[in-house]
Amino acid sequence: MSTTYYTQDHEWITVADGVGTVGITQHAQEQLGDIVFVELPEVGASHDQGDEVGTVESVKAASELYAPVSGEVTEVNEALADEPAKVNEDPTGAGWMYKVKLADTSQLDELMDADAYAKHAEADA
Repeated sequence: MSTTYYTQDHEWITVADGVGTVGITQHAQEQLGDIVFVELPEVGASHDQGDEVGTVESVKAASELYAPVSGEVTEVNEALADEPAKVNEDPTGAGWMYKVKLADTSQLDELMDADAYAKHAEADA
């Protein structure tokens, strides 16, 4: 079973078997507009929770991508190099950004569930 969590910075992470899949939320991609470039972390790199791990650039702005949890990057979505618009089309599916092996699952307790995130995004709109 997998569970999805959300950050204050509009990233989501879905966790199954100690591995999290990370991307930006529907709200974030709507705020950014048409995404033209995605810089992803390197496979094998380890990051602490809150570290800047990449960049999402749109026609309107550039936004940093932050690590929702500490861990080691195990995979990146290579398709985004050629098709960054996948993030606009399906931010919580085909537009995922990277996978991370969680170093400390207790960090998930600091993140929001879907209801809390919906309220946060509404306040941010």
